[in-house]
Amino acid sequence: MADKQDRKRGLGRGLSALMADVAETEATTAQGPVATEQYIPIERISPNPEQPRKRFAKEDLDDLAASIKEKGVIQPLIVRKRSDDTYEIVAGERRWRAAQLAQLHELPVVVREFTDVEVLEVAIIENIQRADLNAIEEAAGYRQLMDKFGHTQEKMAEALGKSRSHIANLLRLLNLPQPVLDMVRDGDLSAGHARALVPALDPVKLAKEIIKKGLSVRAAEALVKKEQQAGSGDVVEGKKPAEKVEKDADTKALEVDLTAALKMKVVLNHKPGQEKGQLTVHYDSLDELDELCRVLSGA
Repeated sequence: MADKQDRKRGLGRGLSALMADVAETEATTAQGPVATEQYIPIERISPNPEQPRKRFAKEDLDDLAASIKEKGVIQPLIVRKRSDDTYEIVAGERRWRAAQLAQLHELPVVVREFTDVEVLEVAIIENIQRADLNAIEEAAGYRQLMDKFGHTQEKMAEALGKSRSHIANLLRLLNLPQPVLDMVRDGDLSAGHARALVPALDPVKLAKEIIKKGLSVRAAEALVKKEQQAGSGDVVEGKKPAEKVEKDADTKALEVDLTAALKMKVVLNHKPGQEKGQLTVHYDSLDELDELCRVLSGA
């Protein structure tokens, strides 16, 4: 028992304790009404403006609205009270949207006292645990948990039941250009294809080619490798280009980790059997150069 409590304290109020509040409410609700459950007019309830999930599929909302019309809202929303006697949604915005489509006048809610930081944290965690969350939204949720609340990949993996490699691979996707991220959000490009594009020199161009030709993930990886080989090394007139040395898995993984940490493309060329090599950082703007200088100077 003590060990269990220690694990919760280790994660802080942010992960386990906050979700325990929601989970306990949901479990109790399945068995019957809870003491803190109450019905609030739907017009007095509004979503959290900092909600990380921005897209709600119309078909899913229509299906949920049809279910609500027939059976009502079985699981109450988690809300917090504002100073003007209105309520802000902490968890359950999808149910709130569907209830409006179903033309309900009031909703079952459980009122909780949360700070602004805790509200955002619960919203992120709730979204991450949704099965239909796309890879970019999930990755953005992990990044927010790390940047805003200082959670490590190991702690998130433990608390959310995900592997550390799963979280690390998704976080790397955020280094891709916005057009590629939009392709993943829209379902035109899979997360596997996007991961293959992380080390690409021109990921947008290759992404369009992958979609146009309907390439598999393996074919996408080969396409990126071909692009990298074509873009590396200078050809001396009258001589054949030097044969490119294949990088080992550890070197590639280190490149990806450094790219993710700096949010800039990093290329690592380590000479086999030697202690020396080259590390190249690519920046796309003077702002990125300033950020790199800040990181290197320890400012």
